[in-house]
Amino acid sequence: MDITKLTKPARKLLPLKTCGAVIVAAGTASRMGGIDKVMATLGGEPMIVRTVRQFQDCEAISEIVIVTREDLILPITSLCRAYPKVKAVVQGGKSRQESVALGLNSLSDKTKLAAVHDGARPLVTWQVIDRVVRAANTYGAAAPAIPVKDTIKVVEGRVVKNTPDRATLFAVQTPQVFDFDLLRAALTKAKLEEAQVTDDCSAVERMGMSVKIVEGDERNIKVTTPMDLKIAEMLLEELS
Repeated sequence: MDITKLTKPARKLLPLKTCGAVIVAAGTASRMGGIDKVMATLGGEPMIVRTVRQFQDCEAISEIVIVTREDLILPITSLCRAYPKVKAVVQGGKSRQESVALGLNSLSDKTKLAAVHDGARPLVTWQVIDRVVRAANTYGAAAPAIPVKDTIKVVEGRVVKNTPDRATLFAVQTPQVFDFDLLRAALTKAKLEEAQVTDDCSAVERMGMSVKIVEGDERNIKVTTPMDLKIAEMLLEELS
């Protein structure tokens, strides 16, 4: 028997396109009770440093641009001198959409894929980053997500209108990775139409583009409140 007839050919992998990362850290941290979450200490170092390091360590990422507030440009630039992939630290805009667009403008001309990440997700791993980049390399748009555990209710006027099937619901995380030109066009369209989108996937979805969902990580939480920071500290201890 010819064994070659029983063996499926290996799937051909596409060459990995050049991917630049935009880390968005331009928020006002209004729900942090006076704590500047970008610079908040996590595991003995500023949270933004932990976030940047994971992108530095991911081979699928070629360069990094950090978008932040004007008052943090110099401090973050100083903190990130140890990470050669950080090419620029730039001032953000009035909205997250505008900040992402400014970050995209600062990536090099060779960039073909753009990974957009919340600076307040310091527990992302390079493995998750790599997984999403490779999915976007194939499908043009990808994001990590985890299944929703709670039952979700659609409510209007404090009255339940319907209960979506929990099996179809996922909590989407970052980084979200896209074809560079697609994302820039999607953000431009959203701006022109004054559409408020909650994440970059939403902007791309408005263009009629499907987003590939890949396995996220429950530890990849977004630090939004002081309680989130305490949870991040506990999760970090488990990882150590």
